[in-house]
Amino acid sequence: MTPVPRTTRLALLALTALLSACGGGKTTRPAAPPASTQVWPSVAPNDPQAANAVLMRAIGLVGTPYRYGGNTPESGFDCSGLVTYVYREMLDLKLPRTSRDLAAVQGPKIEPKRLAPGDLVFFGSRGNVSHVGIYVGEGRFVHAPSTGGTVRLDSLGGAYWKDHYTGAKRVLH
Repeated sequence: MTPVPRTTRLALLALTALLSACGGGKTTRPAAPPASTQVWPSVAPNDPQAANAVLMRAIGLVGTPYRYGGNTPESGFDCSGLVTYVYREMLDLKLPRTSRDLAAVQGPKIEPKRLAPGDLVFFGSRGNVSHVGIYVGEGRFVHAPSTGGTVRLDSLGGAYWKDHYTGAKRVLH
């Protein structure tokens, strides 16, 4: 795999830092520590153009209200509604609707150190998947986290997310 160019990584990091302030919203989860507390290797996505389209759309939805069962910017999003909307809109890729069904999608399971932009990251407990987001790079992901909150960027190194990470899948081949 070709490494992600340094200028692309820096632009993505700057964009995620700028937009992370927009996420706001009430949350019951602990705040994530700065992404710089852990070194995240840069792995290029298999299809950089598709990954870029997915990331730009997902990041553009930061600040959209959370709504259980929501699957459009107008109605708001839950976690899987956000993922299925972004992939359908940007790549005409139809994915399963629930985080559990998304986790069962055929595709390689990805180790955290091999995550590439556009990979789906999953969270849960006791072997059950209950949450999904889209990995953007530099240890960050976009997701719709909770009632009363908004779509936002978080760090995989955050206390809650690190403790509940169950794996990742690559849907861009």
